[in-house]
Amino acid sequence: MEFYQTTPTHDLTYSDVFLVPSHSDLRSRFDVSLAPGDGTAASIPIVSANMNSVTGPRLAATLARRGGLGVLPQDMPLQDLDAAIRWVKDQPVAYDTPHVMGPDDTVAEALVRVPAVAGHGIVIHDADDAYLGCIAAARLETALPDARLGDLLHGRLTSLDAEDVTSPRAAFDVMAAADLDFAPVLRHGVVVGTLSRKSALRGTIYSPSLDRDGRLQVASAVGINGDVAAKARALAAAGVDVLVIDTAHGHQAGMIRAISIVKDLDLGIPIVAGNIVTAEGVTDLVAAGADILKVGVGPGAMCTTRMMTAVGRPQFSAVLETAAAARELGAHVWADGGVRYPRDVALALAAGAASVMIGSWFAGTIEAPGRLATDGVGRLYKESWGMASTKAVRERFGRLDAFELARKELFAEGISSSRIFLDPLRPSVEDLLDMITAGVRSSFTYAGASTVPEFHERALVGIQSAAGYEEGKALPVSW
Repeated sequence: MEFYQTTPTHDLTYSDVFLVPSHSDLRSRFDVSLAPGDGTAASIPIVSANMNSVTGPRLAATLARRGGLGVLPQDMPLQDLDAAIRWVKDQPVAYDTPHVMGPDDTVAEALVRVPAVAGHGIVIHDADDAYLGCIAAARLETALPDARLGDLLHGRLTSLDAEDVTSPRAAFDVMAAADLDFAPVLRHGVVVGTLSRKSALRGTIYSPSLDRDGRLQVASAVGINGDVAAKARALAAAGVDVLVIDTAHGHQAGMIRAISIVKDLDLGIPIVAGNIVTAEGVTDLVAAGADILKVGVGPGAMCTTRMMTAVGRPQFSAVLETAAAARELGAHVWADGGVRYPRDVALALAAGAASVMIGSWFAGTIEAPGRLATDGVGRLYKESWGMASTKAVRERFGRLDAFELARKELFAEGISSSRIFLDPLRPSVEDLLDMITAGVRSSFTYAGASTVPEFHERALVGIQSAAGYEEGKALPVSW
């Protein structure tokens, strides 16, 4: 990366900079590979944050199916993490994971899991797990809230035979010919997944992130306290593909000790560690055994660290410095936090990040953990909260006695409850991936770069005023 006709004299965040177009020989955004090349099997440079309100097993599986990587949060009890990892590994690669409910469940119960939108649906199984039928989610919009799902099964929704779905293109063609927008996929009468026409189309564009056994990849976080070795071994035994050693202040003795402990276990999986914002932090954590550094202190939407402590660093400069230091040591950087638009993802990659970690942006999606709720004007949302907030502290330390828990709550920081509204046009994490990767692919073509490493080299970055940033925004209304 080079700065265009300028040299910065202060730290920069994403809104301070822009990309300058360069000569390009690329003719299509599909000539671009977004594979991060960071030692994971990801084919797109997108990682979901290890936040309780962001990454659960369903989002992790969906993200891996499209080539990204989901990081399960460390606050989950170990047995729940074990179950979540194994659940992701059991999910289909070629099809979407079905939402399964029973015939006695109600429409209201279904709508807290899946909104009444096209391309989604509910698979109905009886008490013996036998397939009864499928309901397109759009049908729920006109049904009474207390209606039984079983009563909505008036003839089976047309299904696809897995033997006939030989490729994503074949699935799309079959669905288009039958005018199907959503359908279950059956093999010998058993549901093995679901497909929408759009998900079949995505299967022709994205490459899944898979382990050596052809299963979806998943990462998990572990803290720096307690028996780090035992937890790391347990997660590896469950099948985790990437281990993220995570704490708010990553450049400390406790982190270095935890990295060394995990490195000595020789688990054969990449070690991610953070968070840090300086080259010195990179040097120390890589020396301890980290392969990837998680970079960012305070840029997240749910984070109040900078306002509470004055600690942090503008994210673009933090990524730029740490990525350069990591490159010299054969390590990589994940830019964690601060992205609001696809442009920010592109700028993080231009600064040298291998992948970009996304939190709150993904919290308001169908696949994120938590139940869908509706505000007073009918907008759908899910709750999100910071990982140092009172809510997170209660979940993390709920087993402590009342006095010790109260002491920890006293010093909690961060937002405990925020409504993240679903975008009516992009309610799924896959919809957001489409938007993000489309923008980033175009950024690569403007730079004349066909790979992430080429983009690191060819990106031309300028510095702009606040007015320049505002000029780039589309008008929300007419003239």
